[in-house]
Amino acid sequence: MSLFKKVQNLFSSAPADPVAQADAETPHVHGPGCSHDHDHGAPKSGASAKGTPLEASAVKVTPKGSGIDQVRNIIAVGSGKGGVGKSTLTLNLALALSNQGFKVGVLDGDIYGPSQQHLTRAPRPELESDDVLNPSEYEGVKVISVAMFSGVNQAQVLRGPMATQLLRQFLTQVNWGALDYLLIDLPPGTGDIQLSLAQMVPLAGAVLVTTPQELSIIDVRKAVSMFKTMNVPMLGVVENMSYFICDGCDKKHYVFGQGGGQKLAQELGLPLLAEVPMDPRIVETSDDGKAVMVKMPSSDAAKAYTSAAKTINDSLSLMQKDSDGALGYFMLEWK
Repeated sequence: MSLFKKVQNLFSSAPADPVAQADAETPHVHGPGCSHDHDHGAPKSGASAKGTPLEASAVKVTPKGSGIDQVRNIIAVGSGKGGVGKSTLTLNLALALSNQGFKVGVLDGDIYGPSQQHLTRAPRPELESDDVLNPSEYEGVKVISVAMFSGVNQAQVLRGPMATQLLRQFLTQVNWGALDYLLIDLPPGTGDIQLSLAQMVPLAGAVLVTTPQELSIIDVRKAVSMFKTMNVPMLGVVENMSYFICDGCDKKHYVFGQGGGQKLAQELGLPLLAEVPMDPRIVETSDDGKAVMVKMPSSDAAKAYTSAAKTINDSLSLMQKDSDGALGYFMLEWK
């Protein structure tokens, strides 16, 4: 049975014993002569080969994969924490890039709390063969999410190795086709999925998402440390929920404070890609499965997404002028 049929069966109904089910689905390492496709001798995420904790200052992660065929740029969208609107931002950035003439896909990397299926209402993907899945599409953007295989209220009860294996399959056994950009919506934190992703494929860059208040920025700084450990260039900062404009006074109200994203961007030597306003219509359209870029293309939020997408593309073009990216990254850091 193919992996994707197993995924469909795995989420078709809740197991009677979730822990036992998770143990049964956890990939394991076989000895010599094993005919299964497992990673032999790979250290667990968050630990070195000797079992010592991973220290950002001492260990650098080198991608083992060679990339995805026909996918030019893989971009991670991360924040280090949840609740900052990262999934909504990822989808709207993808749509903004698509509107600018690029071929784009979105991979929902949050295995335990996936959001992209809710935001797009994209249907369950179809199997092309036992080992290849055709992604769903939303407004011309290809989308894959584990939520497409499970019920709305069903928890993904999986141990870390199985979640990582699902991510690997979504990267390598999905028929993404020719894409200019594949955006990966990362889960909160700095753990298994993030580290495994950096080992599986070379990331062209990362977009950092924060809200204005210091509580959010503290966690983003941890994500910055993580991306540096993984040798991933950072493309810029997006400040979400930046301000609110009331209907009566047409004045900006900084509900969560002001200038946090700009301060972080200056601290890192990165561009502030956008300040996305708080808008109740973003919530309404997202809950209806209609992105802001589709439902309200002339809104301030849509303009912010469009500007961020253009800056991301320009930054990557700058980085890639040099054959190995080193000169471009140096210039980006000093921009």
